[in-house]
This record gives sequence, C-alpha cells and structure tokens, in this order.
Amino acid sequence: MQERALGTQGLKVGAEGLGCMGMSAYYGATDETEALATIDRALELGITMLDTAESYGPFLNERLVGKALAGRREKAVIATKTGIEFTDGGDMLGHNGTPEYIRRSAERSLRHLGTDHIDLYYLHRVDPNVPIEESIGAMAELVTAGKVRYLGISEAAATTIRRAHAVHPLTAVQTEYSLFERGLEGDGVRATLDELGIGLVAYSPLGRGFLSGAITTPDDFAEDDFRRTDPRFQGENFARNLAVVEQVRRIAEEKSVTPSQLALAWVLHQGALPIPGTKRRRLLEENAAATAVTITAADIAAIEAVAPRGIAAGDRYAPELMSSLNG
Repeated sequence: MQERALGTQGLKVGAEGLGCMGMSAYYGATDETEALATIDRALELGITMLDTAESYGPFLNERLVGKALAGRREKAVIATKTGIEFTDGGDMLGHNGTPEYIRRSAERSLRHLGTDHIDLYYLHRVDPNVPIEESIGAMAELVTAGKVRYLGISEAAATTIRRAHAVHPLTAVQTEYSLFERGLEGDGVRATLDELGIGLVAYSPLGRGFLSGAITTPDDFAEDDFRRTDPRFQGENFARNLAVVEQVRRIAEEKSVTPSQLALAWVLHQGALPIPGTKRRRLLEENAAATAVTITAADIAAIEAVAPRGIAAGDRYAPELMSSLNG
C-alpha cells in the first residue's frame, strides 16, 4: 500500500487506516484472537495507522492495540484520543478538556498501550466549558515532553479548528465523512483544513457498515450493537437509506468492485484518509483493496447523481450525542 502524508507537519501513514473500536466495543460480539490477527494482517498490507481511544471499552481497545504491537511498536502509527473523562475504574463522567485531565489521561493511555509515545493524539470531543486554547496547550506540552508526536482534534467546528491550530499546528482533524455524511463540505471545515494544511481523517467511511451493502434489515444487528439506536437505521430512514445503497451497489457492479470498495475509493479520491473499522481479516482485505481502485470523472458524476450531499435520511447519532458534535 502506498504511503501518504497526513497534513503538513511530517506524519506519513499508509493510504488507508484501521479503526479498531469495534474490536472491543459497540458492534456486538468481540473475538480477541481474530482482532489480533486482523491487526497483524493490516500491518502486512501496509496499513500503518491504528485508531483507538480511551473510551473504546473503556480502555479495552487501547490494551488490545498495545498487545498487538508488543515487540514491534515501530511498525504502526498509534492514534488515540482524550477529552472524555473516565475514572480508572471505567466510569464515564462526561467531557473534560482541562489540562489536568488531559495530562492524566495521556499517562494512562501510554500505560495501556505499552508505549512511551503516542503518534497522533486527538481531542476526542471539545469541552464547551474549557477554552480550546487550554486543552490544546496541554496537549502541546505533551509534544514538548516527547510523549506525543502530532496533535489532532475530532468533530470540531471550523472556528475551533483555527483557534486550536494557532496554539499548536494540527496534523489532522477526524470527523465522520462518507457518501452518507458530507456535512464538512458545507460548514467550512473542509475549506479550513485545505487552507491550513491539516489532514482529514474520515471515520465511518462506510456509513457504519450501511455502504457495504451487507445490511438489509435492522435485525442484522446484535442486541448490543449501538446501531439499533442510530437514527439512520430506524424505520423509514432505514428504507430510504437502503434504496441509496442499492444505487451505489449498481455503480460498483459496473466497475467490478464491491460497494465498500467504491465507497472507500470515493473517500480516497476526496483526499481524505479513511479508517474503516473492522474486526475480521476478510473484510479488512476487501477494504484495503479499495486503495487500488481508480475513480474517474464519470464515476464521480454517477455517484453524485445517486448520493448527493445530504442524501442520508436521519441524524447520524441519537439526540443525546448530536450535541457533542461540531464543538
């Protein structure tokens, strides 16, 4: 897999990353043996960025990534996140972007990951009660101390990104981006990233699995799969979104690729780094093959005709989580 620069601060990664969250939480049953084998295969394929966070588990996913990289830390770029507070026992207390918590959670992440440095450290969500300058300032201190190499922010508004970048140059902004979710194209975020030379990391580039074409009914989800509460997978929204997926599938078939590969190739064509999440080698290999798919002007036009910006029916999170976006 080709390597590419992420942002303009010097970080280089494989053209596609791996979202590790589902290996430990939120997407039904987990299998550590298969998860570790999936990370092994990712590294073999040239996928170097492994995306995790304190909140995935909590802590379980960071420990899993640490276990996977034991004895070969240099093979991967670890991206993890702070800013959602947890006690050491795993109880969530809400947003916390204070310098004190950021320093404490960074030390905890380093222990869980079994490493002396974090390659890319994100502020997971913006704390509305703490000036962004204070949060990023504390993260910048970690860079100075050698415990973090590059900084990022997740789900932040354009004005917040500018303020953060003025404190310490950001390498990446992570946000949801896919054929189903293109809000950043119209809210000033994409233009801001291009202007400032900040990389775009796209999480849920397959619309939480919808764009894979494998989901045909909400009954496909396990009882503890959080998508059962996701508005885009509910009632009439599900039916409308499934109709879009069928159109995407048709275009993919004409190109002799899978819907997942077409959707990921589109994200890559937009200059973003997709980090599709999977916990299975079979799906990882399918996703990785998207980096070899060529997207033509005709493909873009065909995709735009069936999946224009705003096509997805329903909010991307339940109401209680929507308020934490675009901070």
